[in-house]
Amino acid sequence: MSSVPDDLLPELEIELPPFPGHLVSVRSAPPRPPHVSTPPPATTASEPEKPEAPTIAPQLTPQESAVDQQQTNQSLSIAEKNLEYARGKNLNAAQSDLVSKIRGFIKDAREAAKSTDWGRARSLAQKARVLSEALAGSL
Repeated sequence: MSSVPDDLLPELEIELPPFPGHLVSVRSAPPRPPHVSTPPPATTASEPEKPEAPTIAPQLTPQESAVDQQQTNQSLSIAEKNLEYARGKNLNAAQSDLVSKIRGFIKDAREAAKSTDWGRARSLAQKARVLSEALAGSL
């Protein structure tokens, strides 16, 4: 309660604009389509298999390709040596996770090399090498 008598307080009136008869919703994105759960169509033996999507890779000169191939092989060799060094050691969860990631990068690098995508193979092999060096340093 206030200590000011009611007769000294000014009477305030609140004026509100008239309420519109309809409301308009504003969306910042298009409406989402309704979610309909349908099972994927089952393939039958009579349907031909879809071919794999082609891989888009930059065209490398023969020298660039040779350099990428050499770097890929070098990085894979280092990564595999570091994995071999870790074999048989007690690994904590983080180290085991690193081993799994290294193996995945090595596998992917080898697949890229088989398709002669040397730029991708080099990149994946470098990732495997860097992670394997971190693993070896943590042992």
